[in-house]
Amino acid sequence: MSNEIVIDIETQNIFAPGGQGRTGDLKVSIACIYDYKTGQFSSFKENELNKLWPILESAERIIGYNSRYFDLPVLNNYYGGDLSKLPQLDMLEEVKKSLGFRLKLDDLAKATLGISKSANGLQAVEWFKTGEFDKIEKYCLQDVKVTRELYEYGVKNRQLFFQELATGKQRPFPINFAPPVKSATDAGHNINLTLPF
Repeated sequence: MSNEIVIDIETQNIFAPGGQGRTGDLKVSIACIYDYKTGQFSSFKENELNKLWPILESAERIIGYNSRYFDLPVLNNYYGGDLSKLPQLDMLEEVKKSLGFRLKLDDLAKATLGISKSANGLQAVEWFKTGEFDKIEKYCLQDVKVTRELYEYGVKNRQLFFQELATGKQRPFPINFAPPVKSATDAGHNINLTLPF
């Protein structure tokens, strides 16, 4: 965890009603991170994203929840390279690998840590429309905190919990958040190759 980044974003808009839409149509209101290297939380408004790129580029791994299919593709709308090429852990992918189905971050946090998210993405879009930026930032930072705590629990215990719908019981399941083992040819090769030349 020495140089990993936990990330979450909120958007100014949502997908069209009734459809999945495209991440290319979404605009960032804020991106929030926890930086293990500094031990600090930070937030970046849409017009400050250029300050985020060097942090992500130098990270050993970017950690998020549904980040491979949402957070990073939306951020790619602003980035000159391809963030998907950076080392990353999408915790939702690992949950699906283990269980065979997806779970909401909030459901995992409640079952595993006994904590809940403070709002949802739809509420954050409404706050953006009404100019309540402080509420968006507080919510996004809290999501990063929940994601980080769930990640750390999974690393330490190699399991998470979810609540079974039928019985209401908390059920553990195995999880592997360990980084992939680097080959000898990868060792010491920490150069950013995402920006076009």
